[in-house]
Amino acid sequence: MIAVLVIAGVASLAAFAGLHWYAWRRLVRDTTSRAGLARRAGTVVFVLGPLLMFAAVASERAGAPFWLQQVLSWPGFLWMAFSIYVVLAVLVGEAVRPLLRRYLDRRSAPGGAESGPVPEPVLVPTREPDGPPSATTTSTPPSTPTTTPKPATASAAADPSRRLFVSRVVGGAAVVAATGIVGNGAYGVLRGPRVKRVTVPLARLPRSAHGFRIAVVSDIHLSPVLGRGFAQRVVDTINSTQPDLIAVVGDLVDGSVEDLAPAVAPLAGLRARHGTYFVTGNHEYFSGAEPWIEHVREIGLRPLENARVEMGAFDLAGVNDVTGENYGDGPDYDKALGDRDPGRAAVLLAHQPVMIHEAVKHGVDLQLSGHTHGGQLWPGNFIADAANPTLAGLERYGDTQLYVSRGAGAWGPPVRVGAPSDITVVQLASKRA
Repeated sequence: MIAVLVIAGVASLAAFAGLHWYAWRRLVRDTTSRAGLARRAGTVVFVLGPLLMFAAVASERAGAPFWLQQVLSWPGFLWMAFSIYVVLAVLVGEAVRPLLRRYLDRRSAPGGAESGPVPEPVLVPTREPDGPPSATTTSTPPSTPTTTPKPATASAAADPSRRLFVSRVVGGAAVVAATGIVGNGAYGVLRGPRVKRVTVPLARLPRSAHGFRIAVVSDIHLSPVLGRGFAQRVVDTINSTQPDLIAVVGDLVDGSVEDLAPAVAPLAGLRARHGTYFVTGNHEYFSGAEPWIEHVREIGLRPLENARVEMGAFDLAGVNDVTGENYGDGPDYDKALGDRDPGRAAVLLAHQPVMIHEAVKHGVDLQLSGHTHGGQLWPGNFIADAANPTLAGLERYGDTQLYVSRGAGAWGPPVRVGAPSDITVVQLASKRA
């Protein structure tokens, strides 16, 4: 098993290095002179960017001083996102490159589209000696000597200056496109999540609970990148919806309580008539689940550790994330749901969508989850969709419905492409109303 992991790791590093070399070749080597300052500067960027990226990940995993994590995280994680889209843009440029060359060749080739038609012969009257005009002979008007087009092997595409021009146009467009995509995706994260509203009818929900609103927020991922200011934007957005209950369904943090307690502090300002409830996600276990459970309890959130509370009209249950199994603290569905009244509606908070199958077995009406980020960075959505029963939104599994939020924040790069962040207000509807 270890040998397989080592081989996979080496193969991944080789692929990563190969893609960076390919991007450097197209964007730096093919667009600059060998001894020029531009080539040296571009090479430094393509070496420093990956080093910062690995340093950002390593400093977070190793628990380096928090200030160092902050210094490394922004450039390192932004390079991670930029490298994805600049490689994709360069690949698209490979299809554009021959089209641009062909267009330039046609513009510059002798006898090309700009040349006029060949003149037709003209009839000129002739006169016989001592007689009237008679037969005609043909002649051609004076013209300039014609030239034979150059063979294809001498086309303008072979001109080094032409190749340099094409490389600079395509390379420049790739850099601009990648920068624009990453910049727009970062802006979408930093401005804060938008509110979505979903109505979910539940067969066993009594009429008295019709219209009950649960604000679902997941994957806030407070970290060296997303800090206190981001947390405050999330809190303000949630409170503006005036929910009856708030559900924080995991992956609140990426880091220790010691480092991130100031960033989490604004969550003490969450306001809902029936309170705020919290379940762990996989990143809580990476960050130290027990200290975080105690800390969120101190600031006013109520952890549901394989537990259930009666909300009056329905049961609200929560289970630990499946990652907790590796720490002796996994989900216990029997403890959370085993002895409840089956005639009552049940809403389950569970971080990962894959937990839906156990929810179905235990007769849950609605499971609220996150974890997927909706893919976060296209085309990562295809991978996330293959790994989860539902990528985002509402789906039904037997008698159980599953709603998956795209999450409020971002892991790694503070960038989202094709998967906008959200806070969802789930409004429960009674079929008896």
